[in-house]
Parts: sequence; C-alpha cells; structure tokens
Amino acid sequence: MKYAKWIGGGLGWALGGPIGAILGFAFGAIVEDKTLTTPQQQHYNPRNDSQAYHQQRHHTRQGDFGSALLVLSAAVMKADGRHMKSELDFIRETFRRQFGEAIAAEQIGILKELLNKEIPVKQVCDQIKYYMEHPMRLQLIHYLYGIAKADGKVDHSEAELVDRIAHYIGLSQADRDSIKAMFYASTDKSYTILEISKDVTDDEVKKAFRKMAMKYHPDKVRDLGESHQKAAQEKFIEVQKAYEHICKERGMK
Repeated sequence: MKYAKWIGGGLGWALGGPIGAILGFAFGAIVEDKTLTTPQQQHYNPRNDSQAYHQQRHHTRQGDFGSALLVLSAAVMKADGRHMKSELDFIRETFRRQFGEAIAAEQIGILKELLNKEIPVKQVCDQIKYYMEHPMRLQLIHYLYGIAKADGKVDHSEAELVDRIAHYIGLSQADRDSIKAMFYASTDKSYTILEISKDVTDDEVKKAFRKMAMKYHPDKVRDLGESHQKAAQEKFIEVQKAYEHICKERGMK
C-alpha cells in the first residue's frame, strides 16, 4: 500500500512521540485509505515526555533514522523561508541511495507535506537524543549540514538551526565543529576536524587521528545498512584527508 511499505519492519521508537505525531500529520494528508494504521493515531503530549522516555530504550532501526532525518530535513529546508530545488534534490538522492527509487519518491511526497507543518524541533531532538545512538546522531548531523550547503552556499539561518539541532541532540561542541569543518573552508579546518588546536605536538596529532578514525569509522553505523555505511565513509575520508594535510604541513612521517 502506497506510503506504508517503508514503515513495515523499519520503524521502532520513531512511531511514538513527536516524530510519530508529525509523520501522522503527513500521512493524514496524503493517505486516502482511512483504515490504514499510521502514526496519525498517536498523539504527542509534552507532559508525557518523562514517562515515555523512561520506557525501555529501543535499538535504532533504519526506518527510525530515516524518519528522524525526514522530519529534521523539513525543518532545515524551512529555516530560510525558501524551498530550494537543490536541497530537495540532495534529500531525494540521499533517500534513493538508502532505500531505493520507489520508496525515495514516497518519502519526498511526505517531505513536501511536512514543509507545510510547523516542526517542534526541540521536542523532536529530545526524542532523538534519548533513543538514537551517538554514532548515528553524528551521521544525522552530517546529512543536515549537507542539506544546508546543497545549493553551494549556506544561509545563516540554516547553519544556525543545524548547530542548534546538534546541540539539542546531545553532540558536544567538538563534535559539531568537527563535522561542520568538513563542509566549510577555514584556515584551521584540518585541525578542527581532528578536534585539536594548531599548537599540539606531532604525537598528539597522531593520537587525535587514531581517536577520530575510531569515532567516525563506518562500522559504527553498520546497523543502519550498507548504504549508510557508504555515506559514513565520507566523514572517515575527511578525517584521513585532514590528517594527511597536517602531516604534509608539518613534515611528519
């Protein structure tokens, strides 16, 4: 059944809370079959946060990640008051790689509905922070920075929102700066990616590289599937490039 097959076995914790309620709005707008059970039937009440978030945590499934990305993508696209085709194309290609052409088309249809709704970003991020594992949250922010820069330049309102989302979902300032530096040029870009300053020793550079290589290793998101591992490889490669640049700059071996 259209707009429902990607829900199947792919969603767990994302069916509840604010994400479920928001997806319910989108499904309610596009699904004609009123007998279909969707997140539309679940209602989010912020007062229930403490009870809901103290239930047993569920493992993040591919559909959970995709749902979180879909909702936050809409929020980022809306941040500057414009819906750019380049941003939509970037998101479409991201979902095409993860889920295939047919499901990606359905998700873009849902995204277009979400663009008509106000997204409670803080509440959505609280749900993500509680349920989603740290490596997957890093990957989520990597995607969102990619959306913000999809048209070749970054609007201040979009960048500010992605920074705020990263903070809300529990990423440290070092986490945020490292991923952001992968997209934006700066004089200290390579050092920022490795989360070190320019005055560290060569041994500290090597230590930082080993730490970041482990932190951003694609295997950290293997449970999301092969396509997400390939996307995570982009961060891993940026870490390697940063290290190689510093080594060349310092004459390190």
